[in-house]
Amino acid sequence: MKLLLLLASLGLQLASTHAHVHNTTYNNPILPGWHSDPSCTLVPEWNNTFFCTTSSFLAFPGCPVFASTDLVHWDLISNALNRPAQLPQIQTSTNAQMLGIFASTLRYRNGTFYLITAWLDTDNKGVEIVLFTTTNPYDDNAWTNAFQIQNPLGAIDPDLFWDDDGSVIMAISGSPIKASYIDLTTGNASEPFDLWNGTGYNNQEGPHLYKKDGYYYLLIAEGGTELHHSSTIARSESIKGPWGSSPHNPLVSARYTDRYFQTVGHSDLFQDAAGNWWGVALATRAGPALYNESIYPMGRETVLYPVSWPTGDWPLADQVMGEMSGPLPPKTSKVSSGPTFKGEPDVVDFTPGSSFPKHWVFWRAPAKPESFTISPPGHPNTLRLTASRANLTGDASFKAPDGLTLLARRQTNTLFEFSVDVHPGFYKSQGDEIGVTAFLHQDHHIDLGIVFMKESSYSKGGLTFRCRATDSDATGSILPSPVVTPVPSSWLSEPIRLSIRAENSTHYQLSAAAAARPHQSKLLATFTAALISGPDVFTGTLLGVYATTNGGNQSMEGYVSRWRYTPVAQQIDYDNFVRS
Repeated sequence: MKLLLLLASLGLQLASTHAHVHNTTYNNPILPGWHSDPSCTLVPEWNNTFFCTTSSFLAFPGCPVFASTDLVHWDLISNALNRPAQLPQIQTSTNAQMLGIFASTLRYRNGTFYLITAWLDTDNKGVEIVLFTTTNPYDDNAWTNAFQIQNPLGAIDPDLFWDDDGSVIMAISGSPIKASYIDLTTGNASEPFDLWNGTGYNNQEGPHLYKKDGYYYLLIAEGGTELHHSSTIARSESIKGPWGSSPHNPLVSARYTDRYFQTVGHSDLFQDAAGNWWGVALATRAGPALYNESIYPMGRETVLYPVSWPTGDWPLADQVMGEMSGPLPPKTSKVSSGPTFKGEPDVVDFTPGSSFPKHWVFWRAPAKPESFTISPPGHPNTLRLTASRANLTGDASFKAPDGLTLLARRQTNTLFEFSVDVHPGFYKSQGDEIGVTAFLHQDHHIDLGIVFMKESSYSKGGLTFRCRATDSDATGSILPSPVVTPVPSSWLSEPIRLSIRAENSTHYQLSAAAAARPHQSKLLATFTAALISGPDVFTGTLLGVYATTNGGNQSMEGYVSRWRYTPVAQQIDYDNFVRS
């Protein structure tokens, strides 16, 4: 009997000790849509909340910060870069498309959140390392202005690591990965020293340092952010080496596989409150075949994977899939009902006194903020757009300070419908245009516009629907000709609903309807998603509204209303869709 009682007591103790290892099923990506280069940390002082950030490039507000208590439900709580005064270059100095805010690292120490990142622009043709800090990550205004850290090698992907003696080390990309001691009060950096050169693949970047069981660990990305991408890890008893590669490398990768989630890499590792280890990485939903056809419109998204890291041993990770399981933290009453795996809908009517949702973005900080006015006098429940001279592509004379009248949100679902009502009467001169767009950047976008056109070989002139695509990488056989259709005369006195819909994972449908009769919608064109994907593209699709005079110097104002984004489904494997 005593033996039975002892065994029962031991069993209860073991059950209590290991209660947190109960696995729960979840779906990837945890941050759907363009959310690349994730960096995450647990902060016990903030109710055991996890905080993450991702890359933002030219999107503004930038440096988004997300919070979660269960690793599945996430809130966008602030944008560390939310005021042009914090980093004026985001408004004036980037004319190229794939520059701006690169990969960041988010860390917490002694009551302060630190977000360190790289800024790239075309005017200075260099790389700045900048640091934002806050003591309240839920308040946009609490984030400081960008503080510059010396960047002796002009490298990207800075990491922040505090050693046991309190010294601060910044690891950066390089072949091999480099590091410097930095002073967070002056921004000074020491002479860089070598860390690790990886396992033999190119593009050694995205470093993160950790210390565990007496070892320094260095996690890096290798292979470029394409099909050979990976995360690999090494360790050393000294920060200056020598470094030994894990016998289990790569920690995570999809290279040489046909998994639906490809380009897996650029990871960060962190623990939960129960001591379990987790990893986040970027990944692309497509499978290698569609990836090679440049059909992955949402770009690089954030995925979550469980990690086993025994004392004194190397970490082992579960490889990234659409459906996974792990010892997720228990759900609490504080769990968000906001942006989750299934995607956040938009139901926005521009009511007087309202502001833009936190997840909406501009392409660069707007040069003329007054071009976007909610419920101006005499036009309640509308958004007034003052047209930019440049259209979404721009022209040879376009410079960042010229500005684009473009307001957008990320595509966060494989299948969705996005629509906006355009009010009549905006047009005065040839070229005046208001429309909706699936926008990757200025060289890659698909537009459905209402444009005032003159008569030409392909248009009868007058107010016209024009569906057209811009793709700087496309050949003539791929880039479709514009599709133009006269606006029915019976629609000219009422709002017109413009819609972009993804009926499948590879094509967008562009439609229009009289807003009062949406069931009579007309399908105007269907375009391949390859037009807004492609090699050397680091962002993902934005869906939004624009207004332009297409190069004309005339002034033009237009009004839109009833902004809707409706999630329909997420694809998590070749034949597996999760309905929203």
